[in-house]
Amino acid sequence: MANAELRGLYAITPERTDGARLLAEVEAALQGGCRILQFRDKQHTMPECVARARALRTLTRRYDACLLINDDIALCTLVDADGVHLGADDGNLKLARAILGPQRLLGASCYADLATARIADVAGANYVAFGAMYPSTTKPNAVRASVDLVFQAKTTLTAKICAIGGITVDNAAPVIAAGADLLAVITDLFDAPDIAARATQYQRLFA
Repeated sequence: MANAELRGLYAITPERTDGARLLAEVEAALQGGCRILQFRDKQHTMPECVARARALRTLTRRYDACLLINDDIALCTLVDADGVHLGADDGNLKLARAILGPQRLLGASCYADLATARIADVAGANYVAFGAMYPSTTKPNAVRASVDLVFQAKTTLTAKICAIGGITVDNAAPVIAAGADLLAVITDLFDAPDIAARATQYQRLFA
């Protein structure tokens, strides 16, 4: 996926003990128009994570969608994913870019810090993520980021801007208006009664 195509709903996988359920839910999001997925798994063993990542790689290819791996460059390489997302404590971004090469995507968590985002931008990140934009059930103690911060980043950085944390279809519009290229969503997407329909709603916000 080219950097210019980094726009729209950015689905992050929920923690699911049932791997078949996870795949079905992700496929529903892809059917709804989502084309960017991050595999995030903090619960399962490495063999299980590899198996799930491989299954998601097959699924995303079927829908011509992009797969990023959370915090694991080795797993990204192993399953031939499209890129990796790194948190602040998950490694050196310049080194990550050197390992990934120019073609794979690199995302960086910048929380509520524009200075951190500037460093990530220079290091070669394709996108920088700010949040939590709103109170988040996934990370209830997360630092809050402002809509104004999104605007500042959009007007000063080369990297695309991703917003994360507590985002719903109902509160997303101001974040997009401020300049967010990507909306990273877990709960409001995967806990929706109709995941495909919810994904479509998000994509329409960018139309």
